[in-house]
Amino acid sequence: MENGQAAGLLKKAYDKLKESDAETARMLIEQAMDIDFDNEEIKQALKCVNWWLEQTRRIDDIKNPFEKGSYLISMLKQYHVFLGQYRILYDHCQYAVRYYVFSKALIFFEGLLNSLNQNDHGLILLIGRCYKGIGNYDASLKYLEQAIRIKRDDAQTLAEVADINDLLSQTKTAKALFREAFFLDPSKIDVLSLDSALIQKLRNEVLALGFNEVELCEWIPVYGYLWGVFSIKRELKQTEAGRLKQSIFSLEAEYDANPSKRGILKPRLLNHYFWLIDHYEISREDPSLIEETLLKIKVTDPVIYKIYTG
Repeated sequence: MENGQAAGLLKKAYDKLKESDAETARMLIEQAMDIDFDNEEIKQALKCVNWWLEQTRRIDDIKNPFEKGSYLISMLKQYHVFLGQYRILYDHCQYAVRYYVFSKALIFFEGLLNSLNQNDHGLILLIGRCYKGIGNYDASLKYLEQAIRIKRDDAQTLAEVADINDLLSQTKTAKALFREAFFLDPSKIDVLSLDSALIQKLRNEVLALGFNEVELCEWIPVYGYLWGVFSIKRELKQTEAGRLKQSIFSLEAEYDANPSKRGILKPRLLNHYFWLIDHYEISREDPSLIEETLLKIKVTDPVIYKIYTG
């Protein structure tokens, strides 16, 4: 930014935004625009702050603090749609906006935290997400790990734990947890809420293949496995292997009975086959079981079979 005075005002505006003072931030941005009205970052900042001011006015009508915080977080999806109008996003602007949203929501959530709701999964998860949003990764990990202890089989929570591990450069752990999360239930994972560059790159590359948003989450673990992103494998317990086989049996029956649902069922079934083959290989099962499962992959999707075996 060439104009030093305008740049100084914009920096002050971002600082005010991070202090949850969006009204003052807007005033400072408007002053910066009076000085440098052609500056694209200033224009973007003003539009973004105005957008959030419009949304946050509605919070006054909400009485419950949990609902207030949840409303703020829920508006992030619409905000991503709003940002679609921009070819370039300015990092300092978006970081300040993000800090504003999550720090404001955190105030509502932490005000509810007491000895009576230490096991409230939804509240603990959201506090963990808010700390992640303001860049306090250690505090985020503490709450997210607490949330997963409360609800071990929740795909979104596990994905959040994987996400924070990746942000903390624990890549191997992150890859393993992401694979587990997307196996549990891809449809329950809000991919846009994840900050991992690993996952966002994978999402964009899978999206480029032409899948719609509903199918996208189901195909992420398939291509994540094929492209070596979900590369961490583990041995299944006998009970887990039994559940996996039963789940495959149910998915195969549903796949045959509901052709209209195959856009979702096919990738989920393929991912289950991948897990089953890994189990057979790690536990040194009869090789004919692997060949049988490979044939099922070939029948289900010859293109995926070719990539898998190539």
